[in-house]
Amino acid sequence: MPTKATPTLANFLQVSRIYLREAGNQVLQDISFTQPEFSKLAIAGETGSGKSTLLQTIAGLVQPSSGEVRLDQKRVKGPQEHLIPGHPGIVYLSQQFELPPFLRVEQILQYANKLEPATAENLYEVCRISHLLSRRTDHLSGGERQRIALARLVLSSPRLLLLDEPFSNLDSIHKNILKTVIEDVRALLGITCILISHDPLDTLPWADEIIVMQAGKIIQQGTPTQIYHQPVNAYAAGLFGNYNLIPAARAKSFSHMMGTPLYLKKSLLTRPENLKITPALAPELPGKVEQVSFFGAYYEIEVRLSKIKLKVRTENGNYKKGDLVSITIPPEAVWYLES
Repeated sequence: MPTKATPTLANFLQVSRIYLREAGNQVLQDISFTQPEFSKLAIAGETGSGKSTLLQTIAGLVQPSSGEVRLDQKRVKGPQEHLIPGHPGIVYLSQQFELPPFLRVEQILQYANKLEPATAENLYEVCRISHLLSRRTDHLSGGERQRIALARLVLSSPRLLLLDEPFSNLDSIHKNILKTVIEDVRALLGITCILISHDPLDTLPWADEIIVMQAGKIIQQGTPTQIYHQPVNAYAAGLFGNYNLIPAARAKSFSHMMGTPLYLKKSLLTRPENLKITPALAPELPGKVEQVSFFGAYYEIEVRLSKIKLKVRTENGNYKKGDLVSITIPPEAVWYLES
């Protein structure tokens, strides 16, 4: 990473009022945000929400209908303005990356290299591909090919790295290797990153900030903690894991039992790990266990409370279907949504 003495540009990337209309459909609608230099931004949303199109627009690979993208104050031109689409300093890695077939890895990397030899060799070590340089590209695994594709891109010494679902086709072992490689590459070259991933385990622990997209619009932007614990709606909550939603019509009784203020016409949301479950001893919120699921590090228990079903996450595996239990919801663990 850059040293403390290195100046950071607060508006290194500026995306201003991007609209994109294709085949009569509004794909992107009034997209605006800024990103500081050297930061890590994640973009989340369901399939078809416009995430990849936005990333391609930032890269200069898709022409917006209106609006503009600027990198360090320089406007990113779209493919209608460039013979060869793209922008200097921006590289884009998608899950559909391609490497030229039948060539040796060292040949491909040599053609792309703009770094000093020592830095390039260090990069190959960081990407864990030094032992693959003499291999042909059609003799590589998917994880190896992905790391080589990444190295090939960053050999051009980019300032912004766009990662579009880079882990989607990898098993857990190669996925974790690639995560480490990306972080080490950022540290070596001081690159700003934007990541798209459908897995909250990829984005929540990694990002400095998260943008949530729905139907081509940004509906929420904030830190991972804000996005996870204070989602703007149930859609945003669901992108980052399981949640409990108590409708506004029933939230009154729950609010009273917890001693929290009642917000009229607002539903109550809480995450399963925020609930406490105990055996039914004079319970305030009595319930009955309907299902117990084991996830390795924890159990997720479905509990029926009158007409509401709640999911509770616990490390205690002593509960079984049919047990009578008590549920406690700490007041600080709830978030109210507009109904």
